Parts: sequence; C-alpha cells; structure tokens
Amino acid sequence: MKKKLRVSVVGATGMVGREILRLLMDRRFPMSDLTLFSSKRSAGTGVEVAGELVSVELLKESSFLENTDLALCSAGKAVSQLVRSWVQGTKVVVVDNSSAFRMDPEVPLVVPEVNPQDLRGHKNYIANPNCSTIQLVVALKPLNDAFGLKRVVVSTYQSVSGAGQKGMNELSTQVQDLFSGKTIHIDHFPQRIAFNCIPHIGTFGDNGYTDEEMKMTNECRKMLGIPDLKVSCTAVRVPVFSCHSESVMIEFQRKASVAGIREILAKAPGVLVADEPEKGIYPTPAAAVETPDVHIGRIRPDISGKNAFHMWVVSDNLWKGAALNAVQIAEQLLKDKLL
Repeated sequence: MKKKLRVSVVGATGMVGREILRLLMDRRFPMSDLTLFSSKRSAGTGVEVAGELVSVELLKESSFLENTDLALCSAGKAVSQLVRSWVQGTKVVVVDNSSAFRMDPEVPLVVPEVNPQDLRGHKNYIANPNCSTIQLVVALKPLNDAFGLKRVVVSTYQSVSGAGQKGMNELSTQVQDLFSGKTIHIDHFPQRIAFNCIPHIGTFGDNGYTDEEMKMTNECRKMLGIPDLKVSCTAVRVPVFSCHSESVMIEFQRKASVAGIREILAKAPGVLVADEPEKGIYPTPAAAVETPDVHIGRIRPDISGKNAFHMWVVSDNLWKGAALNAVQIAEQLLKDKLL
C-alpha cells in the first residue's frame, strides 16, 4: 500500500496550481491531507477540488511546515526562495515550478522520462524545468541514447497561456477589439499578439538571446548530462491559447535514418508519434490540449546537411510543461521511496 502524504499546493489559485490539483485527483495521488496556500490577495477564497470547495490559506512558515510532507510550488521565484529557506533542515520535500533554482548544482532538474536517477540524493528540493525544455528533452533523450546528439537548433512557437491568465486575456480582448474596430491595447506582451507572432520571450542578454532561449540551452545540457552540447534556440510567442510547438533540427554523431528515428520515438515513454503528413497526420496545438504526451511528427532528413534531421514537437505547456511533470516527479519520488 502506498504511503499517504500530507500534500500542500503553493500557488493553488493560479493556472498551473489549479491543474496540479486536478491532476492529483485524477491520478489518485495518495494523500492523507491536502492544504492549499496562496498570497494575501487570494487567501480566503475557495478552489474547487473533486467537486468540493476548499478554502485557500495565506502562506505562512508555521502553517506550511505543520501541514506538509510534500509541497508542489507554483508561485514564482520570490515565493520559491522563501519556501526553500523554510524547508532547509526539515523533512519537507518541495517540487518547484519556478526558475529560481533550476541551475543550482545542488537541486535536481528532472523530467521523469529523461533523468529520474537525478532524484536520488536530493536535498529535499527538486526543480521542474521550463515548459519548452520539458517537451524538447523528452524528444531528445531516446535519440541521444540511440544516435548521440551533436547539435540541436530549435525554434519555439509558444502559446499565450505560457504567460499566464493575463496573457490569455490579452489575446482574447485584442481579437474581440480588432473585429469590433476598437483601439488595441498592449499591456502584457511587447507588441500586439492577436494575429501576430512576437520573436521575444523574456529579457534580452548581451549575446542577443533572451533568458527564455538560454534557459532551454542550459537546462537541456543539465538534464541530458552533456555540458558542452551545442544548442541554439529562438523563442516566439504565437496567438494560440494552449500548447507549445517546436521546430527542431538535430545533428547526430552516429548514422541515423527517418525510419530509425520513428522506431525509437514510438517506443519512448511519454511520446506519441503522429507522422503521416501525406494523410494530414501531424501534431497540432489543438490536438494536444490536455493530453499527457509529447506529440512528434514531420520527421524528415535535413537536405542541407549530413546526418541531420528535422521534426515538429507539440505538447500542452500547462500539463506536461508544468503541472503534470510536477505531479509525475512526486509520483517518481514515491515510487523510488525518496520521500
């Protein structure tokens, strides 16, 4: 019988927090108690969990530590930094969805299909990777095992839900205002997002790349255990509500083929191959909403280079890219008796 845990969800009223709650229930995660925490702004409100309204508490150190064996945290970097300071020296284990500690050498950065072994020896704090990185490494790991990665070039087409509820609201409002002939207001994104693409996610660095693009480079290297892997990324925001898409070019060290790549990916955990383009079968964001897998298609050789291939990768950024991966980390911790 599985051990039942006292579970806390920090940031329970946010988009990712609500999906975490839903997935904990749907996947029957063994819990003796469930406590919801939020900031002062949302404390005292109720969140529906399995058909019941559960009150949300103000996040405080004393009540958090008293009610928690395992915490799933999705409340931003500042809150994560605070929570980590609280749990040091305790037995409380935290799975953190923020970017605060992803590159900390003492914090495992984990996708269960890719590097579950990194959970061993955790110091009660585990980081959930960037949403776009998660789907990319799920695709890359089995191919690296089979053929060896030499170089990866990826362009992301990221939905507005990756920017939270404000991003979704801005797209919806701008679309309505455009059709109504009203003035378009830009509040959340750098430029108009409705019927537009914005090659700008995050803050630009001195090298011309944004921090979102560098997250993908550095997180891929850490999780795959290849510190010198050649990875280059361009991150683009697109007017899609849910699911991130990626165009990926991979150059391999050992000889590969389209058939071989398809065969490897078809057997890989967490992957769904949809690759019959002549029949109109390939991944799309609309088809991937609220599905647990990373969808891969358009697998083809790179006609401009040797032993290089292209593929199209799509995944639900709120599920596998955030909430689901966090819950799967918790399940892996339980399975491996690391809690």
